[in-house]
Amino acid sequence: MTRKFFGTDGVRGKANTYPMTADMALKIGAAAGRYFRNDGSNGHRVVIGKDTRLSGYMFEGALTAGLTSTGMNVLMLGPVPTPAVGLLTTSMRADVGIMISASHNPYHDNGIKFFGPDGFKLSDEAEFEIEALINSDIEPAQAQNIGRAKHIHDGRFRYAERVKSTFPTGMRLNGLKVVVDCANGAAHRVAPEVLWELGATVIPVGVSPDGLNINDGCGSTDTSAAAAAILREGADVGICLDGDADRVMILDETGTVADGDQLMALMAGRWADQDRLKGGALAATVMSNLGLERYLEGRGLRLERTAVGDRYVVEAMRAKGLNLGGEQSGHIVMTDYATTGDGLLAGLQFLAAMIETGQPASALTKTFETVPQLLKNVRYAAGQDPLNAEGVKACITAAEGKLQGLGRLLIRKSGTEPLIRVMAECEDSDLLVQVVDDIVQEVEAAI
Repeated sequence: MTRKFFGTDGVRGKANTYPMTADMALKIGAAAGRYFRNDGSNGHRVVIGKDTRLSGYMFEGALTAGLTSTGMNVLMLGPVPTPAVGLLTTSMRADVGIMISASHNPYHDNGIKFFGPDGFKLSDEAEFEIEALINSDIEPAQAQNIGRAKHIHDGRFRYAERVKSTFPTGMRLNGLKVVVDCANGAAHRVAPEVLWELGATVIPVGVSPDGLNINDGCGSTDTSAAAAAILREGADVGICLDGDADRVMILDETGTVADGDQLMALMAGRWADQDRLKGGALAATVMSNLGLERYLEGRGLRLERTAVGDRYVVEAMRAKGLNLGGEQSGHIVMTDYATTGDGLLAGLQFLAAMIETGQPASALTKTFETVPQLLKNVRYAAGQDPLNAEGVKACITAAEGKLQGLGRLLIRKSGTEPLIRVMAECEDSDLLVQVVDDIVQEVEAAI
């Protein structure tokens, strides 16, 4: 079953370039409306959130037009984190939730991702059915059944209260100086507010969105501004979110970055000690470091590996009855609290660990020794398939032979950008660099 528009996290691409055009967004809205309003009644709802990209206005309007044309009632949340859409889809009894965001990508990209009525991202099968409707003759609603649209002004406050409710009762962040980098994105208001309300001294970074500066030199993909703020202000810890705040990177008091693997290891160990870790395992993707797997095995726990994409992590968690999972890139999923990755919620869990243990951030971000890992990306043009080139295939086979028994190799296409990702792990750093560079050069030659 091949999908034309949907990738690993909805539809994504450069704004005003096919398929991320206003016309296509209208068709996607109409297709989703027809899929979810399948009984002809007028009580169906959809909530729409967005991040701070300039193109969000265009896509919000186009989606609303498509949805209301098929009889769906639209509740517009404005700029809110992606996890807020998952939360409010269920709490507002909506049939579907839509987030307009390209997550960690630059401002010129945008995306459309869907949540089902249970607050979880839609399955591949559901997205395939919606995609099949996009270019079909969708019957519009009769004039008297056209949907209504309404702005919801307190969405971020509802989300803030939910996030705070996950923090240990009675615990305060008094005395902690926290840098929070909101990537000029969806959490630019709510994240500093939540931390301040819990008692922290807050040093905000990336909280002045202008529609064009989301993820630009800030956030989880560029932590240099937050690191500089930590050192300048003498802060205890940094929380770096991405544009839609569903992922996080933690920085210690020296400005050193800890990725999602270290945060998952810390939480898995603590939850296991508290008899809270369901299934004795956590779910993470094939990108997670081998050191995480070894750490869990040493604790008598398991790592359930999945395909890349937080939706696949969540699917594995639900199938196996797990309550913790995530990605090295910073998606941390805690299904006791949320239906999708939530960077602010994960950051609060880390702060709670600091308070409860009395240890500095630097002591909590080194739960395991990482195996040397190298990842390089190669961009390719539409219509190209360099992984099918004979020279690339032969190079990959040779690299696998060199790494046998010493490490592992992962080559894949990104599900959100036109990139070939070449990743390897190996204790021998020279061999690691050699095999990755050989493959990258062969892929570039094929392109």
